[in-house]
Amino acid sequence: MLSFKSVQYVSPRPGPRLLVLGTVHGNEVCGGIAIRRLIDALDRGEMALDCGTLTLVPISNPLAFQKGERNGDRNLNRRLMPTATPVEFEDQVANWLCPLLSEHEVLLDLHSFQGGGPGFVMVGPRDNTGAIEPFVHEAKEQAFARALGVGRGVWGWLSTYAAGVERRAAAGVTGGDLSVDYGVGTTEYMRRQGGWGVTLECGQHQALEAPEVAYRAILNALAHLGMLRDAPPPPQASMDGLQIFDVVDRASEGDTFARAWRSFDPVAKGEVIGTRADGVVLRATEDVVLLFPNDRAPVGQEWFYLARPSGRFR
Repeated sequence: MLSFKSVQYVSPRPGPRLLVLGTVHGNEVCGGIAIRRLIDALDRGEMALDCGTLTLVPISNPLAFQKGERNGDRNLNRRLMPTATPVEFEDQVANWLCPLLSEHEVLLDLHSFQGGGPGFVMVGPRDNTGAIEPFVHEAKEQAFARALGVGRGVWGWLSTYAAGVERRAAAGVTGGDLSVDYGVGTTEYMRRQGGWGVTLECGQHQALEAPEVAYRAILNALAHLGMLRDAPPPPQASMDGLQIFDVVDRASEGDTFARAWRSFDPVAKGEVIGTRADGVVLRATEDVVLLFPNDRAPVGQEWFYLARPSGRFR
C-alpha cells in the first residue's frame, strides 16, 4: 500500500509558511533528491530554520515514482482538486495534497523537462480581477522567482490554456477534458487558496546538474523569505522573459512536426512548424518561441504552445 510523506520543520519564531514539492511527476526526480539532501542537512544541524514553517515533500506522487513514469493513472498537475469520489490514484493524492497546500502561503514546486537546456521558472499572471485566475501577489511571486537562481521566466499558462479550451468547445471537440479546471495544477490551486508560488523547471530529467539547481533554489527561497540566517541572495540582474500566448492542439494522429522541436526553439515568421494529416501546413505567423512540443499528444489535446518575448522580468 502506497502512502504519502511530508517532513515539517517549525521555528519557535513566526514567519512564512513555505511548502516545497518534489516528484509531482514520477520521472522528474531532481526535486526529491534535493529535498532529501536538505532534510539530511537540517537533521544534522548543518543549518537551522530561523523563523516560520517549512514543509518538505520529496515524493508527491508515489505511484508515478514507483513506475518511473510521468503519471500514475493520470497527470497529477492537471485538474488538481479534492474529490469525494476518488477514482484514479491522483485523486487520492489530491485529497492529501490540496489541504497541505491550503495550510501554506508560499509554494516551490520542483520539476524537470524532457528536452535539453537551462532551467527556467514559471510564474502566475499579473495582478487582475478576472474570472480565470484573479491574483493580488504578482510582486511577491515575481521577486521570489527572481531569487531562485535561473535566468528565464515564463508566464501566461492558464489564460492560454483556457483560450484553447474555449476553442475546442466551439469546434465541437469531444475528446479530452474541456474544463478550464483541467489546467489547474499545484501553483494554480495555491493561488486559488489565496497563496502564491512558482514551478521551477530545473533542467533535463537526467541532467547531473538538475538536483544541484533544485537544491540551490530551495536555499535561495529560504534566504529570500528570511527563513535562514543567511542574507537573501541578490535577485537576477536581468531575466529573459517569455509570455505564452497560444496553444495548438493535435487534430489527428497523422499530424507531424517539421522537425524534432525542443522547448525554447526559436521559430522565424513563415517557418514551418508542422503539417496536419490532411496536408495543411502550419507556419509561424510571427517570430515566436516554441514551448512544450509533444509529438505524442493525444488527439484533441495540446500539441505545442507559442510564446513571445516579455519584458516582465527585467
